Amino acid sequence: MVSSMSMTIQGRQLSDADIELIRSLMAQHPDWLRSRLSVELCKLWEWRTDKGVLKDMACRSMLRKLEDRKLIVLPPPARIVANHARRIRQIRHSREPITCNLRNLHLIELVMVQSRQAADHLFHCLMDRYHYLGCRVTVGEHIKYMVYDGNQRPLGCLLFGSAAWQTADRDRFIGWDPATRKRNLKLMTNNTRFLILPWVQVKNLASHVLGACMRRLREDWRIRYGHDLCLVETFVDRSRFAGTCYQAANWMRIGKTKGRSRQDRYKRIKVPIKDLYVYPLAADFKQRLSV
Repeated sequence: MVSSMSMTIQGRQLSDADIELIRSLMAQHPDWLRSRLSVELCKLWEWRTDKGVLKDMACRSMLRKLEDRKLIVLPPPARIVANHARRIRQIRHSREPITCNLRNLHLIELVMVQSRQAADHLFHCLMDRYHYLGCRVTVGEHIKYMVYDGNQRPLGCLLFGSAAWQTADRDRFIGWDPATRKRNLKLMTNNTRFLILPWVQVKNLASHVLGACMRRLREDWRIRYGHDLCLVETFVDRSRFAGTCYQAANWMRIGKTKGRSRQDRYKRIKVPIKDLYVYPLAADFKQRLSV
């Protein structure tokens, strides 16, 4: 039985009526694949980006999460992606040690990655193999960057995606209420992945890359998604990292998580405590986020 309580998935609040609508659409159209179902839902709900594009991938992720919670049963996937993912993980790349001073790398280049291009496959290969969290398919608004040196050797990768829906210390820091947070959360992004490749040993490189990224992220986001960004956040697992590069790049530590997963409805799952850092992209970010 579906709970009468509403839930928020992929930034969208869902009611019992919404769940029943999804079930009804699948019952009335048994020939629809997941892609068709997500598109039709986006149209019915007018779920679009600021540029008017249907939030199809966010909707598909929402549907999968509903199925994980046993609230719906989706039709089988249209294709199997395991072989494709395996090929991406096996993309050949150099692991030649890079050990030098930062100034000797020459013209470090930050390249915004476009989906389904060679750089995108390399990005996922490197993240999947060398970042401790790996890298799944990214949905919703996001930007990926590859970092190269002057000789076009990859140095690292960054991924920015959806901000956390609710974080007590951050929400107190900004000073917004739940309704304002729901309205303005799109003006934030989360640095969900940051990787300097393990064979790259260059002092101060990580903070240098973060600084370069913050200088362009706002404009890149505006061009891609048609709206502004005011604040960037990230969560640093304190059991693994000290957050030194973020501190050196002038990010502010404003709190920590409580050691619980956002998917843990019954507060039984313990996860590592993470330090919360933010970086303002606008001087009046608190005012703009709280309007």
